[in-house]
Amino acid sequence: MTTVRWGVNLPLPAQALAAQRRTVEALPDLGFTDVWTGEGGGIDAFTPLAAAAAWQPRLRLGTGVVPVFTRGPGILAQTAATLARFTETEVLLGVGASVPAHTTALNGGTHDRPLTRVRDTVRFLRRALRGEPVGDAYETLSAPGFSLGFTPPVPPKVLVGALRPRMLGVAYGDGDGAVVNLLTADDVPKVIAAGRAAGGVDGVDGRPLPERETVVKLFVCPTRDVAYARSAGRGFLGWILNQKPYHAFHEWLGRGELLKESYEAYVAGDRRGAAAALPDALVDALWLHGEPAALRERIAAFLHPGVTTLLLYVAPTPELYARPDGLAGLLAELRG
Repeated sequence: MTTVRWGVNLPLPAQALAAQRRTVEALPDLGFTDVWTGEGGGIDAFTPLAAAAAWQPRLRLGTGVVPVFTRGPGILAQTAATLARFTETEVLLGVGASVPAHTTALNGGTHDRPLTRVRDTVRFLRRALRGEPVGDAYETLSAPGFSLGFTPPVPPKVLVGALRPRMLGVAYGDGDGAVVNLLTADDVPKVIAAGRAAGGVDGVDGRPLPERETVVKLFVCPTRDVAYARSAGRGFLGWILNQKPYHAFHEWLGRGELLKESYEAYVAGDRRGAAAALPDALVDALWLHGEPAALRERIAAFLHPGVTTLLLYVAPTPELYARPDGLAGLLAELRG
């Protein structure tokens, strides 16, 4: 049986990034194996990982995820390969299409042919990071003369932020696995099965092959204050669930009618109404909240066969700021 890894998303709450060294250094002793980042919200994906690698080289480093439209494939390869020189374990370079609004906001770029661009980038990166000629057999990018000039001792894995079957097929068929998020515990088997089927991956007992990663990113809000948690969750979910890729994802999962009112409000320009129209039960399922002991049980529900890493994005709460043992104490409780 594969041992599931546990990661936390940087930057952590309740601490300035530069002040997180002690917490990051302690993560292995708290039961965590990984640190991950995304790209957005004012923070880039790689600087926090470089700091974490210097502070605690025993941690795996992952991006979940970097948009393929905002960084060229050569820069992605160089950055991941350089990070691989700083860690004693490995780097997982998660890339994805992101959402059109994010692409435009970050770089003013276009969001054309996302599936093909992700597939091309993944194929390029896997060749480049293994020291192979990258060639020029791509539809959406061209860098035939690219070479790293060195091969990392442990070449980074290339994962894909994926939602629906075709992109999941790229993740499992062309890449080293998938990063999935904003789904319920009951959704996980369907997503993994769709990825296996679309990617042509044969498994045992419905499990992807061992070399395929499935990273499940969970949003956790450790508080007993249900109203506070739901308000914080709606602020995020009311926007992201109504972005085209996520709206289509939840339609595929069978929630089209459940989200119809929220989506119509969002399209009409009513962001507040879109957030308010989200059903409480769905907010609770996607934005996990409660005391740490209760959260541990809810997190454990995501441990389906095929899941290789649970990644926790911890939201700030009033209780966290009041804890005498601080963030490290909270993380220890969540890990159990």
